[in-house]
Amino acid sequence: MKFQLCSKYKPTGDQPQAIEQLVKGILAGEPAQTLLGVTGSGKTFTMANVIARVEKPTLILSHNKTLAAQLYSEFKSFFPDNSVQYFVSYYDYYQPEAYIPSSDKYIEKDLMINDEIERLRLSTVSALLSGRKDVVVVSSVSCLYGMGNPDDFDANVIKIHTGQKVTRNFFLRQLVASLYSRNEVEAARGTFRVKGDTVEIRLAYEDILVRVSFWGDEIESIKTIHPDDGVSLGNHDIFQIYPANLFVTSPERMGTAIGQIEVDLGRQYDDFFHVGKELEAKRLLERVTYDVEMLREVGHCSGIENYSRYFDGRQPGMRPFCLLDYFPNDFLTIIDESHVTLPQCRAMFGGDLSRKMNLVDYGFRLEAALDNRPLKFEEFEKLTPQVLYVSATPADYELQRSEGVVVEQIIRPTGLLDPVIEVRPSLNQIDDLLEEINIRIERGERTLVTTLTKRMAEELNEYLLKLQINTAYIHSDVDTLDRIKILDGLRAGVYDVLIGVNLLREGLDLPEVSLVAILDADKEGFLRNHRSLTQTVGRAARNLNGTVIMYADKITDSMQQTIDETQRRRTKQLAYNEEHGITPTAIIKARNAIVGFDTDFEMDDTPVKQGRTAAGHRPSTSKHEKKREAVPYVQEYTKQVHLAADPVMEYMNIESLRKLIDRRRVDMMKAAKEMNFIEAAQIRDEIIAMEDRCNAMENNQPGQ
Repeated sequence: MKFQLCSKYKPTGDQPQAIEQLVKGILAGEPAQTLLGVTGSGKTFTMANVIARVEKPTLILSHNKTLAAQLYSEFKSFFPDNSVQYFVSYYDYYQPEAYIPSSDKYIEKDLMINDEIERLRLSTVSALLSGRKDVVVVSSVSCLYGMGNPDDFDANVIKIHTGQKVTRNFFLRQLVASLYSRNEVEAARGTFRVKGDTVEIRLAYEDILVRVSFWGDEIESIKTIHPDDGVSLGNHDIFQIYPANLFVTSPERMGTAIGQIEVDLGRQYDDFFHVGKELEAKRLLERVTYDVEMLREVGHCSGIENYSRYFDGRQPGMRPFCLLDYFPNDFLTIIDESHVTLPQCRAMFGGDLSRKMNLVDYGFRLEAALDNRPLKFEEFEKLTPQVLYVSATPADYELQRSEGVVVEQIIRPTGLLDPVIEVRPSLNQIDDLLEEINIRIERGERTLVTTLTKRMAEELNEYLLKLQINTAYIHSDVDTLDRIKILDGLRAGVYDVLIGVNLLREGLDLPEVSLVAILDADKEGFLRNHRSLTQTVGRAARNLNGTVIMYADKITDSMQQTIDETQRRRTKQLAYNEEHGITPTAIIKARNAIVGFDTDFEMDDTPVKQGRTAAGHRPSTSKHEKKREAVPYVQEYTKQVHLAADPVMEYMNIESLRKLIDRRRVDMMKAAKEMNFIEAAQIRDEIIAMEDRCNAMENNQPGQ
C-alpha cells in the first residue's frame, strides 16, 4: 500500500522548495542531504511530505527516547492508514555486567524490561518482515545494538490458513518453537491456551487474541478477538503469527552453538593456564559450564546475549545483526537532530568494548562476548545507503557528507519569528527568574529553565515548590514514559515551569512555552556551546511572546554566535512576512497521546506544591528482574523530605543528634562501598546539615 499523508495543512513558507529539493535528490540517488530547519519551521511536516513522495520504507533516527516518542506520535497522525512503528530500548533500568580490576569489584547485570515497549519492538520487526513498503520506524540509537538473526526470526513465523491440513499438536509445537508459552490461567502477551479443538494465542506484538479452531486435522476457522472484552475483530482466511521474542533459533543451531561454545571454552581455558592465570581459567570454566548446562536443560541462561555469535552463525569479528538488517535493501534513513545523534552512534562501540575487555581478560566471559556489541560507525554508514540529516545546527560531518549543499528552511508557516534574546547578570538570577515566571503564570504561559547539573535542577525544583509554583524537573534519571507524561503535563497546565539539564534542547514541541531561561550561560562547555545554546533558544520559538534570558557575567563566543545567528534569521523572517503580508499567529496544536498511553490530566484544586505529578498515568506494570514500586520518579523526589529538614529534629538534643550522625555515617560508608554513590551523597548532605545544627545548638547554650 502507498503512503497516505493526512493533514489539513499544505506546505507553505520555505517548505515547498525544501520538499522539492530533497525529493529530487533522493530520487536521483544522492547518498546524503542536509535539511537545516529552524525550530517551528515544520521540519517534521517536511519529512512526512518527503516520505510520502519517495515511497520508501523509512527509518527515523532520534537521539533520545522522549523526542522519539514525540516524533512517533506526530507521524502516526500524518500516516494513520500506514504502518508507523516505535523502536527504542525496552529497559526502564539497565545496569550492564562489568568488572573493575582496581577494586576487584564484579557488578552483575541488573535490568527492568518495559512490557509495552517490548511489544512495540516486536511490532516493528513484524511490520518490516511482513513485506509492506509503507513502513515508518521511529527509533533511538538502540537500533544499532545486536539483535537476533532476521533469517531465524522469519523462519519461525507461523503461516496458517483455513482448510490447512495440520494437527493441533504440531501447531502447538510450532508456537513453542516461536517462544510462545502455554498458560491456561491468564491470557498474557506471548502465551496460548487450549480448549478442546480451539487454540487461543495472545500475540506478543499486538493487543489481539487469535482463535484458531480445528476440525480434526484441519484448520476450520481463524478469528481475531479483543483480549479484554472479547469483541470479535473479524474472520481471516490467512494469518501470520510472528515469534514472541526477537531472539529465536532452531534446535539444530542450539546444538551446534553449544558444541562450539565448549570448544572455545577449552581453548581459552588453556590460554589462561599457559600465561599463569589459574584463577581466571577456573572462573571461566565454572561460569561457562554452568551456562551450557542451563542452555541444555531450559534453552536459556543469564547473559545469553554474550553467546549470540554462536546462535547467529557468525564468524569471530563479524558485526552483529541489528534492526537495519530487517529493512529491505532500498530504504531511506532520516537522522533527526543529527548534530547530537551522530556523535552518539560513533561513541557506542568504544564504550561497549572497554567494558567487555575487562570481562574477557579476567575470565568472566568468553572472547565471543566482544561480538555482542553495537555497530561501529563505519558499519552503520554502509548499512544506510541514503541519508537525510535534519538539524537546526548541522555539524561539520553532515556538511561534508552533503558536499556543502544544504537545504534551508528558516521561514515558519505561522510567520512566527525567532525569539528575542536578553543577557542579564547572574547575580540574583533566581530572584529575577522568579519574577519572570510569575509574569508568565499570570498570562497562562509556560517557562523552561535549563541548569548545568541534575542536582541544580532538583534543588531549584524544590525551591519553587516551596513558593507554591507548579513545577517539575526532567533529566536522564526520569523513566522514559514518565518524561512524556511530564511534558504533556506542562502543556496541559499541570505545571507552569519545567526544569532540565540537557533534555530541554532538541525537537521538543511546546508551543505554550514563552520563556526559556538559561542559567550560567557563560560557562563554556558541551551544555553551553554554540549548538547547545541555539537549540535551547529554539524552545521559545513556537510562541508569539517567545523570549530567552541568558544569565551570564560575560558574553562568550558561543553566546555571541547564537545571538548573531538568531538575529540573522529574524531579519530574514521579518522581510518574508512584510513581503507576503503575513501577521505572526500562535501555534494551536493538539496534545496527542504518545505511544498508546492516555496522557489526559484531571484539572482539580489539588495543590501542586505538594508534589502533584502525572501520577496514575504510568505505563502498565513491567516484567523485570528487580522489583520496584510503580511510582513516577518526579513524585518520589518532589515529596521527598530530607532527614536534616525533618520537624522531629527540632525536639532532638545534641547527644541524640550526635548518635544519629554516627549511624548515618555508617550508612554512608556502606552505600559508597556498594557503589550507590547517589545515595551516599544524599546521606553526606544530611550529615552536614545535622552537624551544622549541632554546632548552632552548642553555640546557643547558656554559659558558652
